[in-house]
Amino acid sequence: MSEALVPSALFRLLTFLSPAFPVGAFTYSHGLEQVIEDEVVTDAGTLASWLEDILRQGAGRSDAILLRQTMLAAREGNEDAVGEIIDLGLALQPSKERYLESSAQGTAFIQAIRQAWLPDAHTPACHLLEKLSKPETGRDTWPYPAAVGLAAAAWSLPVDAVLTAYSQAFTANLISVAVRAVPIGQSDGQRVLALMEPVIAAVAEEAQTCGLEDLGTSTFLADIASMEHETKYSRLFRS
Repeated sequence: MSEALVPSALFRLLTFLSPAFPVGAFTYSHGLEQVIEDEVVTDAGTLASWLEDILRQGAGRSDAILLRQTMLAAREGNEDAVGEIIDLGLALQPSKERYLESSAQGTAFIQAIRQAWLPDAHTPACHLLEKLSKPETGRDTWPYPAAVGLAAAAWSLPVDAVLTAYSQAFTANLISVAVRAVPIGQSDGQRVLALMEPVIAAVAEEAQTCGLEDLGTSTFLADIASMEHETKYSRLFRS
C-alpha cells in the first residue's frame, strides 16, 4: 500500500531532487558522453533504448534498491545496516568516474542537508542523520542513493514517492546531457522522458520487493564507456 504524500512532504521531495539542489548533477553523464561520441546514441530512439537498459539492468535499478534499503534501515535506527549500505554503494561503482559521480553527489547532498535541512523531530532516522552527517564524527564519503535515503527517512517521506522521484531526476539529467551533446531537441527530450515513465514505475515497483542480495547489473557497455571516458582528452562532463 502506498504511503500518503502530504503537501509538506511533496515540497521537501521536490526540493531535495530538484536540479537546483546543490549536488552538481548536471556535470555528470554516466558515460553517456562517451557513447554519444562513439555514435551509439545518435537520436531520441537510441537514447530511449540506452536509458531503459540503464534503468532496468544498471545503476537505475541498483540505486533504487540501495535507496529503499537505506530508508528501511534508517527508520529502525539501524546504524550498522546503514553503514553497510554506504560501504556497499561505494564498492559497487565500476569505474573511477562512476565512483566520483555517486560519491561527490552523495557527499554534497549530505552537506546541503546538514546546513539547511536537518529535521528537529526525535525519530531514530533523525538521530542517525544527525550523527552520521557530523563532519567530525560522521562519514566522509556517501554514495548518492544512501544519502538521499537517509535524509528521506529522517523527513518521513514515503518510500514509493522517493523511489519514483529519484529515478525521474536521474533520467531527466541524462536526457539533458543528450539534449546538449547529441544534440536532440527539447521536444525529443520530453518525448523520451515520457517513454521512461512506465519504465521508472516498473523499476520502483521492483525495488520495493528487493533486498541487498538482489543487487547486480548487466550493463557492461555503459561500464566500459565510463572507463573509456576517463582517458578522453577533452570532455564536457565529469563522467
